[in-house]
Amino acid sequence: MDLVEMSQVTEDELDAAELRVAVSAPDAGAVIMFEGVVRDHDPEAAGAVTRLEYTAHPDATTFLREVVAEANVSVHNQLDAGPLPIRVAAAHRIGALDVGDVALVVAVSAAHRQEAFSVCSDVVEEIKARVPIWKLQYGSEGSHWVGI
Repeated sequence: MDLVEMSQVTEDELDAAELRVAVSAPDAGAVIMFEGVVRDHDPEAAGAVTRLEYTAHPDATTFLREVVAEANVSVHNQLDAGPLPIRVAAAHRIGALDVGDVALVVAVSAAHRQEAFSVCSDVVEEIKARVPIWKLQYGSEGSHWVGI
């Protein structure tokens, strides 16, 4: 399956290992994985966070795939070797998630670690900025929307 098609917004539990295998390749000297995990606190919350509920626009997968497609056309030009591919896949979970559940997985492979780290960070930020996913945070002080 194509990396863009593999990338999705889903209610299913995320499979980080599947994304890692998908981006791995013989020319990749670095494979970077990011897992965004539901934590038990938020600097803006008055008390402990007990769970999150993510909701998404019906076209959220399309937006996520656009971010992934853009990242997959990036290249790194080594002095003598020419362009080497960067491979990116991502998945975001929606629905009710408990503390410790994985909400976002981004997998990146590249020829070199610095490039893989940089692309992974950029992709995470692009997903947060462009993919229409919202979270309702529950805690000891009630619930409130975050990031709207």
